[in-house]
Amino acid sequence: MSDDLAAVVRRFNRSYTQRIGALDESFLGMGLPLGTARLLYEIGIEPGTVQELRARLGLDSGYLSRLLRRLEQESLVTLTPDPDDRRRRRVDLTAAGRAAWADLEHRSEERARLLVDPLTPRQQQRLGEALMTADLLVRAATVSLETLDPTSAPAQQAMAAYFAELDARFPGGFDAGSQSTKDAELLSPPTGIFVMALSDGAPVACGGVQTIASDLTYGEIKRMWVHDAWRGAGLGSRLLRHLEAAAADLGHDVVRLDTNDSLVEAIGMYRRSGYAEIERYNDNPYARHFFEKRL
Repeated sequence: MSDDLAAVVRRFNRSYTQRIGALDESFLGMGLPLGTARLLYEIGIEPGTVQELRARLGLDSGYLSRLLRRLEQESLVTLTPDPDDRRRRRVDLTAAGRAAWADLEHRSEERARLLVDPLTPRQQQRLGEALMTADLLVRAATVSLETLDPTSAPAQQAMAAYFAELDARFPGGFDAGSQSTKDAELLSPPTGIFVMALSDGAPVACGGVQTIASDLTYGEIKRMWVHDAWRGAGLGSRLLRHLEAAAADLGHDVVRLDTNDSLVEAIGMYRRSGYAEIERYNDNPYARHFFEKRL
């Protein structure tokens, strides 16, 4: 990152945190500091286990425990054993917590309106567009790429979204059939890998590398998927580079992949990333384009 960009980011952080009241001991006059108020808001948006909250917010376990203790002392949340796994604790808002959440939502809305009301409609539009772009790019920059078991719950969630998109976009639909079973075998070590992109603990992209049995020098990139809300942030290209490095670590000199005519964004990305179109190399009935890249 350039020094100029770093200075812009730091200046924005200083300006914004001051104007939204993040420096106040009582955030928005709620009687809670920002961290505790933010946790209350997240619980109201999506209750869950302590582990899920920690993953979603990226908080240290000790700090999260202190925040939860404060909310418990204020009678705003309850912690109970999770019925699905009693080793975990579930966090829910109490009646007082729901009232506090509604008050926090109202005050946050009012503070946001006070910030933008002095602007003209055109300025408000520019600000909205700029903030949406900034939010997407900052979240994309902080996405973590993790190697997972393709049979794990997050992996299966991402694969289900991937198959559903193919079914919606392919002219004749898409039948996943026994793909999940095959993926569990081919995208697992020692000859394969499955990678997930996670943001706040939720899957936003995935992809894998498998070994082509007919020629062990080739690796095949499979199941490349990016959530539609994240497209345009460069996440697909970043994931593709990561998979290419993983293929090299598996001992492959060349990677191949196939795709369908309907996935025009993917085709464009592959071409920009140095992939050359080749003849058909498999019997995938849905594939219309075949690519190869030497690593």
